[in-house]
Amino acid sequence: MSHPLFSLAGKVALVSGAASGMGRQMAIGFAEAGADVLLADINLPGAEATANDIGKLGRRAVAVKCDVSNVDQIRETFRKLDSEFGRIDVLGNVAGEATMKIPEEMPVEEVQQVFQNLVFGRFVMCQEGGRRMLKQSKGSIINFGSVSGWSSLGRGQTAYGMAMAAVIHLTKELATQWAARGVRVNCIMPAQVWNDGLRARVEETPEVLDTFIGGIPMNRLGEPEEIKGPAIFLASDAASFVTGMALPMDGGNLALNAGGTYPGSPRAIG
Repeated sequence: MSHPLFSLAGKVALVSGAASGMGRQMAIGFAEAGADVLLADINLPGAEATANDIGKLGRRAVAVKCDVSNVDQIRETFRKLDSEFGRIDVLGNVAGEATMKIPEEMPVEEVQQVFQNLVFGRFVMCQEGGRRMLKQSKGSIINFGSVSGWSSLGRGQTAYGMAMAAVIHLTKELATQWAARGVRVNCIMPAQVWNDGLRARVEETPEVLDTFIGGIPMNRLGEPEEIKGPAIFLASDAASFVTGMALPMDGGNLALNAGGTYPGSPRAIG
């Protein structure tokens, strides 16, 4: 029997990026812990497939199309949440795309778009979710960051790293602002976790896998399902005195402090 502190029974969660990867697994994990879920993703058929799987668990799930770089679509997503569920207890901010390019060649417009996706989109999601949680004096927001927001990875990740550092600090600011009013805000920082895009990259450049694993003491990459434990913990009352935390989910990457590369280093991969 699971400990009742980890139960999300009677809760409503909104998860962005719920069509695939860690967003999908986070949403399924919340449902397995008892929550109903609104699933937001730019890939509506994928979100609907996740909703179908959650329905098989006996939980309610509603899929909506949402591009998190579009403020109007985010606000419409929350209006859908209001009409379908009437409350929000947990917000998982997972969705957002980035561009890999060496900094001297990256147009500033692409940097701006990365920030629109990963920083401004997360801020508006937090703002909309936070307003609703503050009215009920309780809620948990979980932002997706990255180890690249804590230390540099190199490999053309400048804009992504900048944006993830902003997400980590956004988490701390909101946690500080809202802690006394019952809303907790935390951040999960994954290292490399398998997804379709990463598999395609490794197939194209097999040696990059050795670069990644060389920075992870567990000697493997993460699996999307491994997000469930940290996410359920942070969403639940088990973390009732936890806020403003940036939690590495990295197989020891930050502890080793050897996962980054620089141009000309032995393991640098473009």
